[in-house]
Amino acid sequence: MNRTAYLPLSLVRVETIALNGPGVVILTGPSSCGKGEVANALCEVLSIHPERHLSMGVILRTTVERAKNNDDYASLLADKYSLSNSVSMFDSIDTNDDLSEKVRRYLPELESYFGRKPDTNNADASQLEWLEFCTVRGLLIPNRWTQNLISAEIDTILQSESADGTDAYTTPFILDGYPRTVAAAEHLLNYLNSVNVPVLKVLHLSISKAEMSLRASKRGRADDHSEALRSRFEFYVENVQPSVDYMKSELGGACISLIDAHQPAYVEEDGKRTFHLQDSIDNVISTALRALGVPRVIVRDLIEGRKEKE
Repeated sequence: MNRTAYLPLSLVRVETIALNGPGVVILTGPSSCGKGEVANALCEVLSIHPERHLSMGVILRTTVERAKNNDDYASLLADKYSLSNSVSMFDSIDTNDDLSEKVRRYLPELESYFGRKPDTNNADASQLEWLEFCTVRGLLIPNRWTQNLISAEIDTILQSESADGTDAYTTPFILDGYPRTVAAAEHLLNYLNSVNVPVLKVLHLSISKAEMSLRASKRGRADDHSEALRSRFEFYVENVQPSVDYMKSELGGACISLIDAHQPAYVEEDGKRTFHLQDSIDNVISTALRALGVPRVIVRDLIEGRKEKE
């Protein structure tokens, strides 16, 4: 009897890996496709520090909080990026007819949000108030703001790594939820090129409109009503998909990977077939790792290691 036939294919298990070289992995896709969960998991298995996970949504929310609580940061926003709590949206360098009309349309809601007594004659909104309101309501903000804020975050990463004299580009990072328009994609690629940070891969997470609505309905957020969801998916089709096409034309097809973000997994429990969320997420993570060039046998080891940590 050949006892070696019972040995596993490998006596070595890979528990951690790292991206080959510095640069950025971009995660994009429609609302509720799981970009944040995928980014967090990739940070874990690719040995990327959580601070190197740049989420556009988190950046917007923390910008508002930091500006409220840190006078130095508020001054930086005002002086370097012309974004201030003392400048009206109607007097901003970003102001145009369309933006002014949009602000006026939301002024009653904005006044209520900030606990002010509505005054149709004197209602106003500062730049930072508009930023906070749009972040909470899921509304778009001026392109200049998102472009400057994401550039500032990447600058912070590069500066922090070069502070001790080491190479500023040794640590890769993940950019989650940006860019969302062709203009943003063009600005991002130009900026990354100017600071010599390569795009390692664009992972385009994809789900259907029906699946997006189903996932959003389970979150219970006030802004996840049917009209808002319809608007978000239309925005994805009309803006996010073209931004991916633009990056494909600039970076080459090999740099873009379409990832099916709906890969449900089920387990048998008491004779019933039950949906298993974590296994479903792991299926998507596995596909993303394969898109990054990780061999299938190593992907298996990494996913098994994640399960053992749960």
